Amino acid sequence: MSVAKVIEVSASSKTSMEDAVKSGLRKVSETVKGIQGAWVNEIKVATDGDGNVLEWRVNMRVTFIVQ
Repeated sequence: MSVAKVIEVSASSKTSMEDAVKSGLRKVSETVKGIQGAWVNEIKVATDGDGNVLEWRVNMRVTFIVQ
């Protein structure tokens, strides 16, 4: 029998949404082992006055197996 746990994480990147997800997962993996996947449940952007994207922001739920 295995038990999974879900944590919510926020991450950001000036490059892309994909980079925000990857950097968030990389950071979580420093302290959490057995990551099974992530569900990106919110995407936001910070913009300048002209509507140019300055930063991508994601909120995601990360699932991992409890040891």
